[in-house]
Amino acid sequence: MLKKKTIGLIAHDACKKDMVDWVAYNAKRLAAHNLICTGTTGGLIQDYYNKKHPELKVEVKRLKSGPLGGDQQMGALIAGDQIQILVFFTDPMTMQPHDVDVKALIRLSTIENIVVACTRASADFIISSNLFDSEYKAIKKSHDDYTHRNISD
Repeated sequence: MLKKKTIGLIAHDACKKDMVDWVAYNAKRLAAHNLICTGTTGGLIQDYYNKKHPELKVEVKRLKSGPLGGDQQMGALIAGDQIQILVFFTDPMTMQPHDVDVKALIRLSTIENIVVACTRASADFIISSNLFDSEYKAIKKSHDDYTHRNISD
């Protein structure tokens, strides 16, 4: 993991304000990294940077809206080792029609051993860690036993 990390940012509708508030509080620190967001969340974050910190010239890469495929796009980036940190503010109180996508993202993040925060408190701990702006070598578990297993009829 390089010093400059690629951070995925996703927030359910009820958590979008909290995500923008978190980004605002950490704006300068996050500006040193690459930000990739699902559609609506990315639009809100880009608007924040354009209005409040145009001097930082932050570009937010926006994927599709989560329920329209953005979660899968983020998953593909995680599987391709292009995301090192995922901050996903989830709403546990509202049924999500794309809940299976959310679970798949968390599962894939676990398989790939990337840093994941699903609450503002965990995101605060991650961004305040000495490792956040440092190089870091994550230990990835080998899945060779699974991928090379013997499957017979």
